[in-house]
Amino acid sequence: MKLLIQFPGALTTVQDLGRWGYQAIGMPVSGAMDAPALIRGNILLGNQDNAAALEMTMSGPSVLFKDGEGAIAITGGDLQPRLNNQPVSNWKVLPVKSGDVLTFAGVCGRGLRAYLCVSGGIDVPVVMGSRSTYMKAKIGGLDGRKLAKDDELSTGQAGKYKAGVSCPENMRPDYSPDKPLRTVLGPQDDYIKPEGVKTFLSSEYKISPSSDRMGSRMEGSELIEHVKGPDIVSDAIPMGAVQIPGQGLPIVMMADRQTTGGYVKIGVVHALDVARLSQLMPGSPVRFSQITQKQGIEISKSEAQALNSLRDYVMKFSQTQTLTQAQPQTQSQSQRGAMNVIVNGEKFFVTWERL
Repeated sequence: MKLLIQFPGALTTVQDLGRWGYQAIGMPVSGAMDAPALIRGNILLGNQDNAAALEMTMSGPSVLFKDGEGAIAITGGDLQPRLNNQPVSNWKVLPVKSGDVLTFAGVCGRGLRAYLCVSGGIDVPVVMGSRSTYMKAKIGGLDGRKLAKDDELSTGQAGKYKAGVSCPENMRPDYSPDKPLRTVLGPQDDYIKPEGVKTFLSSEYKISPSSDRMGSRMEGSELIEHVKGPDIVSDAIPMGAVQIPGQGLPIVMMADRQTTGGYVKIGVVHALDVARLSQLMPGSPVRFSQITQKQGIEISKSEAQALNSLRDYVMKFSQTQTLTQAQPQTQSQSQRGAMNVIVNGEKFFVTWERL
């Protein structure tokens, strides 16, 4: 099946789960801003979790399907999709065939980004292990850029799917806009004055219009004070890292974040809440709350359980009991392990668990 872009929307790019394993040589991860939404769409369609889809921001494209048939699932924010001019639901497997046209009625009714997942995934060249578009380096996706009118995309080999299957509401991401962003303090929270940490956890901020795929910038009147200034020796930037630069307002690092940075990091927002943050419009209020690392791990385990529950649910409606690409990993793969790590001459014992 092919997709002809008749109108590209405000910002539509090809994204998967990102370009992992290359940060050490300066390549950002990139990938979907709302990974939980992308994964759920792929599970519904019997794709690999990492299959590439179209990430649509603010407004959606007009897409003509041609040269075959397949299925789609639209997840994430509500861009008011219409198939052949008839309203259709998000979070549901919808069959499509040659001549069908998918459009979107307007800007997001709820949320900021939506994902058009297709059976077989979007088939563009793999660059450094990923199909994701990283526009600043002009790599991945379609020529490393956002989609334009008359672009044509192909899909890969489809897995097993069942038309009409939808993701139950209790298995969808929580997009509640009024919940605080759960944050583990560190690694440099001691570079912030104690009053500054209290300010960070008690203040209400607003998302700046200057936010982008690299970072979500906060606006507010309560500034966070440093102990010895905002600069540190540059170190690694994880997803959700909260930098506090000289002006004293937080910046949450998002999908296109740089690999290293030299500003103090007061904490790290949990990945699920980074995804929720990516769905908030500029001007939306934001608060932060403190959690422990152990609590963060439990949140991640709950997400893994929700995804496995969705896989089981979809399997009950599948056309065959034969395992498809979207099934959970086999038990023959290692599920946990441990290792010794030496950093700056200091020895650490590290354990890991596959979720």
